[in-house]
Amino acid sequence: MKVTEHIEKLTGPKFSLEILPPTKGSSIQTIYDALDPLMEFKPPYINITYHQAEVELKQRPDGLLEPRVVRKRPGTVAISAAIQNRYRVDVVPHLICGGFSKEETEDALIDLHYLGIHNVLIVRGDANQLTGRFVPSRNGHEHALDLLKQVVDLRNGKYLEDDLENPEPLNFSLGVAAYPEKHLEAPNFESDLFYLKAKVDAGAEYIVTQMFFDNRKFFSFVEACRNAGITVPIIPGIKPVSIKRHINILPQTFKVDIPQELSREMEKCKNNDEVRQVGIEWAIQQSKELIDSGVPIIHFFTMGRADNIRKIAEGIL
Repeated sequence: MKVTEHIEKLTGPKFSLEILPPTKGSSIQTIYDALDPLMEFKPPYINITYHQAEVELKQRPDGLLEPRVVRKRPGTVAISAAIQNRYRVDVVPHLICGGFSKEETEDALIDLHYLGIHNVLIVRGDANQLTGRFVPSRNGHEHALDLLKQVVDLRNGKYLEDDLENPEPLNFSLGVAAYPEKHLEAPNFESDLFYLKAKVDAGAEYIVTQMFFDNRKFFSFVEACRNAGITVPIIPGIKPVSIKRHINILPQTFKVDIPQELSREMEKCKNNDEVRQVGIEWAIQQSKELIDSGVPIIHFFTMGRADNIRKIAEGIL
C-alpha cells in the first residue's frame, strides 16, 4: 500500500519509523533488535535511509592528510526487502542524488519495483563532510527536484533508453523532505518554500519534515505551505534528544533551534540517562499537541534505538 493510501485510511494516533542501515560489517540483526520492540504499535510503514560513505582526513606517515572512507552504510534496497518480508509492513526506502548516476538510480528503482516496493522518499543527500559542498556524481543529479522528475518519468513509462519496446511504468508513490526552519543551505525561507512547491508541482504526493523541537515552527511552516498553494499531506518528523551534546550538535548540524525550556532541562541533567528521559517527555508533549492539531501521522527518527521510541509510543497511544 502507498503512503498516501495509508494516510487516507488511518484512524487514531499513528506513527511511522525511520531507521539507519547498519554500518558495513554489522549484522542486519541490529535492525531487527531495534524494530522488534516497536512492531506491536503497528507502524503503517517504515523508512530506510540511504547514505553516502562517511569520509575523514587521515594523516599519512609523511604528515600529509588524505581523505579516507571511515564508514559505509550499504544495503538499503536489500534491507527494505528484508523488513517487508519479516514484518509484513510497507517500506519507504530513501533515494538520494549523491553517489549515484542516473543509470544506477534507474536500476535501483527497477529492483524496488520487482520487489513489490512502491514507495520512495526523494532527498538530495548530505554535502561532502570535508568541503561542506554537495557535488553530484558523474551523470548524476545535483538537486532533489531533478531526481524526482526522473522517478516521475519512470512512473510514466519513460526510461533513460528511449528505444525500449513497450516499457512498463513503475508505480511509485513519491515523498519529499522539507525543513520547517529552512534548509541550512537555503538563502532564506521563501526560497526554500519556492523549491518545495516546485517538487510538489512536479509530482511529490506528501512531505516529511526534518526534526524540530518547537511545534510553533511546524505550525507556522504548514501555514506558509498552505498559503503557497501546497495542499499535500505534511508529516512532522520528531527526534527525541538523548545525549547532552545534542544541545550543540543538532543546532550546528541541522540548523534547528533548541527551545530555551528544553535546553534548560537538559543542562540540569547529571548524565545522559537523565537527558534521555527529558527527551522522551518532551517528544510525548510535542506529539500529543501535534495529534490534537490533526497531523496525518508522526514520523520518528529512531537512529537505531527502540527504548525511547517505545516509551514515547506508550505515552501517546
